[in-house]
Amino acid sequence: MKTNPDQKTYIRKKFAAMTCKRDLLVLLNEAQGMMYGEKGRHFRLKDLTYYANPDLCKKRYSTFIIAKKNGGERTINAPVKGLRIILRSLNFILQAISEPHAAATGFVPDRSIVDNARAHVGKHYVYNLDIKDFFHSFDRNRVKMGFMRKPFNLKANENKEKLAFFLSCLCTHPFEVEGEMKTVLPQGSPTSPTITNILCKNLDRRLNGLAKKYNLSFTRYADDITFSSSHNIFKDEEFQKELQRIIEEDQQLVINPTKTRLQKTCYRQEATGLIVNEKVNVKRDYVKQLRMWLYYWEKYGEVRAEQIFQRNYNLDKGHVKPEHPGMANVIAGKLEFLKMVKGDEDPTYKKLRERFLKLHPGSPFVEKLLQTWETRGIDEAIKIHTLRIKTSKVILNTNMYTL
Repeated sequence: MKTNPDQKTYIRKKFAAMTCKRDLLVLLNEAQGMMYGEKGRHFRLKDLTYYANPDLCKKRYSTFIIAKKNGGERTINAPVKGLRIILRSLNFILQAISEPHAAATGFVPDRSIVDNARAHVGKHYVYNLDIKDFFHSFDRNRVKMGFMRKPFNLKANENKEKLAFFLSCLCTHPFEVEGEMKTVLPQGSPTSPTITNILCKNLDRRLNGLAKKYNLSFTRYADDITFSSSHNIFKDEEFQKELQRIIEEDQQLVINPTKTRLQKTCYRQEATGLIVNEKVNVKRDYVKQLRMWLYYWEKYGEVRAEQIFQRNYNLDKGHVKPEHPGMANVIAGKLEFLKMVKGDEDPTYKKLRERFLKLHPGSPFVEKLLQTWETRGIDEAIKIHTLRIKTSKVILNTNMYTL
């Protein structure tokens, strides 16, 4: 949820005047009101104290593993409900105060993977690299120092420095990282992406300077760094030395060599999962799959098509997503993404959307979700989405595996 200019001014003024945890508590409660109105939660001082201390709150996070299609695994650290609500309010405040670098496109209001990809369209060479264990690379002390620097400036006196430490405790948690216990940013916390954008501002500035030196385009989407150019500088030894020095020596991050790749213009070029050879576009299989699901719906009817969809979805995504959303929800979401990438006047999008609305009249479900998100907050949007999934599952109480 975005802040408006008046809210930004108010939050920045209130944050600058904070001297103790009680001041922070007042601002967090006010942020709840800005986000959710009368439905906003009211935090107590003991709530902050409890959730900021992992010795008091033994179960701050639940950790689970998501299998990747390539055989790897992704670890997600999900905060418990009470902590999650506090961190969402804090994230609202942090985004009102901080201004990420222009090259940072991930988890920034009004920026997306489309903006990230757009910077690399039509280049002869696209160079991707990835930061290893990105969120776990930022420990509690590094987060505290981030709160002590601009734009937060929690360093004028001992009380403000205590606030910086308290905020870093709220946003980090002890995890085992490569066999060693470290208090770091969790992957899955509402504040982690915003904080990494704050802490990576110097990284973005230096990499942007490197890009200008060699006449390159540069963007960063969380741990995904992309350069592009009309000339191949990426094999140059001096460029590689400078790149490694900035990321690993200066910023104390680690490049993942297994995810580094150079894509030439005669092959498919991607940035954050989107095609960038001639224009920003989705992969062909994306549209092909949409057409296939709509064809099944048109040919067999909704119930039979839903059975086919669920069977295929389980085979394709069952290793990643235990919750199986309904076919209409998935199609609506994919159409919304297609519109974001290709534009609402794109002929392919318009034809697919028209077919969908004929099958599912008066139901641009995702547009309703987005409107709810903007006006009533993410929690209400999630409730609507969850209810829709449960409703869709009622249809599936037939024997879907008798096909």
